[in-house]
Amino acid sequence: MGSSPAPFSEIGKRAKDLLTKDYNFDQKFTLSVVGSTGLGLTANGLKRDQIFVGDINTLYKSGNTTVDVKVDTYSNVSTKVTVSDILPTTKAVFSFRIPDHKSGKLDVQYLHPHAAFDSSIGLNPTPLLELSATIGSKDLSLGGEIGFDTASSLLTKYNAGISFNKPDFSAALLLTDKGQTLKASYIHAVDSCNGTAVAAELTHRFSTFENSFTLGSSHVINPLTVVKTRFSDNGKAGVLWQREWRPKSLVTVSAEYDSKALNASPKIGLALALKP
Repeated sequence: MGSSPAPFSEIGKRAKDLLTKDYNFDQKFTLSVVGSTGLGLTANGLKRDQIFVGDINTLYKSGNTTVDVKVDTYSNVSTKVTVSDILPTTKAVFSFRIPDHKSGKLDVQYLHPHAAFDSSIGLNPTPLLELSATIGSKDLSLGGEIGFDTASSLLTKYNAGISFNKPDFSAALLLTDKGQTLKASYIHAVDSCNGTAVAAELTHRFSTFENSFTLGSSHVINPLTVVKTRFSDNGKAGVLWQREWRPKSLVTVSAEYDSKALNASPKIGLALALKP
C-alpha cells in the first residue's frame, strides 16, 4: 500500500544504502538471463584473495507465486517459495536449505494502511520466533522487533526505531543490540536535478561510551554514471565509480584507503554485472 509505513527493516535503509551499497573490495561477476516465460537464471562468482566461490540461481514466476532455487560451490541448495496476496496485502515466504534439515522457515508479511507486520518462525522442534511491527504512515513510522529462542527460552534481540521520510530527505533513530547501541542516520538530496545526495550515520555504544560516525555522498555525473564517496572516523576513506555501460549492465570499481594502516595497500574491488 502506498500510504502504509515501511517494514521495520526499512528504517534507516536509505542512508545505509548510500553509505554501503555496491561497495565491494573483491572481484565479483554476475550474469543474469531472463526468459519470456517467467524463468530467470543468474550466475554469481566471487574471488576473495585466493579463494573463489560462486552460485547459480534459478527464479521462476507464475501468477502470484515465485520459486527461487540457488546452488553454491559447496553443494548447498537453498529454496525459497514466495506467495503474494494469499489474503489481501499479505505475503508468505517458505524457505529451506539442503542438507540442513533444521533450516526450514516461514515468514509472513502483512501491510495495513497504518501498520506493517512481519513474523518468522523456524520449522523445527525448537524454533526461533521473530516478530516486527511498525505503525504510522509512509512519512512517519515507529516500530520495533523482537526475537525469541524456544530452545533456550531467551530473547535473542529486541530493537526499536523511528523514522521520518520525505522525498528529499530521511531521518531515522534506532536502538539496537538489546538497547546497547543507539544509531542516528540522515540522508538529504542536496540537488535532486543533478542527483547529488549526502548521508551520515552516528553510532553510540552505551556499554563502552564509544562514538563513531560515517559520512558519505553520491553524485550522478550523467544518466549512466554514479560516483560515491564515504569517510569514517576510524580513518577509512572510500570511493566508488559505477557505470551502466549497456542497458541493465553495470561495471563498478571501489577503492578504500585506511590512513591508520600506513603499510597496507589500498583495497580495490571490481564488480561486473551483465544482463543481456
